[in-house]
Amino acid sequence: MTRFTLFILALLFCAVQAQAVELVASVDRSRLNSGETVELTLESNDVTQFGKPDLAPLEPLFEVRGTRQVNQLTTLNGDNRATTRWIITLLPKENGSVTIPSLQLGEVQSQPITVQVVESETQDTANKLAPVFIDASLDQTSVYVQAQAILTLRIYHSVSLYDDSSLTPLQIPDARIEQLGETRTYEKAINGLRHGVIEMRYAIYPQLSGELTIPAQMFSATLVDTQPPQDPAAQGAKTGKLMRVSSAPILLTVKAKPITYPPDMPWLPARSLDLSESWNPEPDHTQVGDSLTRSLTMKAEGLASSQLPPLPATDVNGLRRYPDQPVLSNQSTERGLIGSREDREALVPGRSGAIELPAVDVVWWNTFEDHLEHSSLPARTLQVANNPSLVVDTPANGAQLTSTADSEALWRWKLSTLILACTTLLGFGLWWRARRQPAISRAAQAGPSPRTVLDELKRACQANDPHATRQALDAWARQQPETLADMAARFVPLSDALDGLNGALYSETGQYWQGEDLWRAIKAIPIAERVHDPVGDSELPPLYPK
Repeated sequence: MTRFTLFILALLFCAVQAQAVELVASVDRSRLNSGETVELTLESNDVTQFGKPDLAPLEPLFEVRGTRQVNQLTTLNGDNRATTRWIITLLPKENGSVTIPSLQLGEVQSQPITVQVVESETQDTANKLAPVFIDASLDQTSVYVQAQAILTLRIYHSVSLYDDSSLTPLQIPDARIEQLGETRTYEKAINGLRHGVIEMRYAIYPQLSGELTIPAQMFSATLVDTQPPQDPAAQGAKTGKLMRVSSAPILLTVKAKPITYPPDMPWLPARSLDLSESWNPEPDHTQVGDSLTRSLTMKAEGLASSQLPPLPATDVNGLRRYPDQPVLSNQSTERGLIGSREDREALVPGRSGAIELPAVDVVWWNTFEDHLEHSSLPARTLQVANNPSLVVDTPANGAQLTSTADSEALWRWKLSTLILACTTLLGFGLWWRARRQPAISRAAQAGPSPRTVLDELKRACQANDPHATRQALDAWARQQPETLADMAARFVPLSDALDGLNGALYSETGQYWQGEDLWRAIKAIPIAERVHDPVGDSELPPLYPK
């Protein structure tokens, strides 16, 4: 190995090390009121770094209220990963759009983050003077039925509290409630006095139009007594005053569904709605019999995933469709829930040529701009090629199995014709020779007997194993006087059972397939279409063949 190669490898190693070491910055929220604190988290995976980040760039715009360090060691798939986090409590000095600057730790830097600091909401003067008070607010005073309204509960306390605090559960008749994220804790300065804040956010979905009242919420906690107890026996016990505060009820106006909305469409009031499509594998080089998985995903801001309807199914002539269970998920953001629904289905082309997939269109109501909108995916065409190595089941006249194959080149046909002629002459010669030989007993059959193959097929069906059943079925069909397609075309129960078997093989629901119908159809085939079991055949061969 040359020196130049070693030098290049050393540079690559240094580049990889430099990329592996990073300092990632994040905040617990990106929007806050003036006088409130925000937590900045810096995370590093450099185990050789023993210093701490330089916080000097924060001083012009923020007041650093506190800093703590957390070291963590995690194990994933046998690999140990050590991380160090610095959690910094910041109080913005200005309102508006404030940028947390990039901070440096050794040779790496964090990315800058922008937060929005808005003017503080006015509080009642009596509340400001109370050691504990609660505030409830809605992001809007009027919403459509089944649309999202965000309720924010903030509990302010200027004194220390014991950990026995409790809040009444939020219960609203004729409304669905979803909690948004975890409970937040931070600090806020009110009239120059530092207050601790406990914040909870809820997404509320009214189910009926009209006036909806959000009831008052009750918070109770025990205040920590700063004066030591006079009785020595009370040392170590919780002493203090039990405090109960409540918020004011809030009235929410719920509007009915607009009359311009199509009555035959699901009602979807959302701030935004997006549709996306993905394929596995990509349908660029599709052949007959290939299994394609199509995933359609709908994301709606302001709706829960349980409110999203199923997307239109791909019912197209020439495509076998095997749907899967939908995947639902919710994501909590500053503006509420983002519901997601993913509908997956396995598609198996049953013929060659162009197969047209229709466009997907979803009607919804834009609550932000207050008008009707459409989100759609364009139509597309699948170009399906022939697959000469695969027998594909396609329905014809109810149930008929046909095979498709590409045409062979001319020289292949000539070679096949020559081989057929030679084997015909050879067979005729052997037959002529056999007429002059004395009668002999039947030679032992090579390979498994029909009875053995039938037993294997029965065991595979009873075990509900689609792959083993398919192999046993092919072995059994090779010993029949007719092809499997001919038998299925003449016997409808067998054709239906084969459709169920092929559906299990081409979709993700194979583990739920039951082989009882196929075995019942095999046993019910008319006796004229079966091969007689040579073991049970008691007839002797003729003494002198004619």
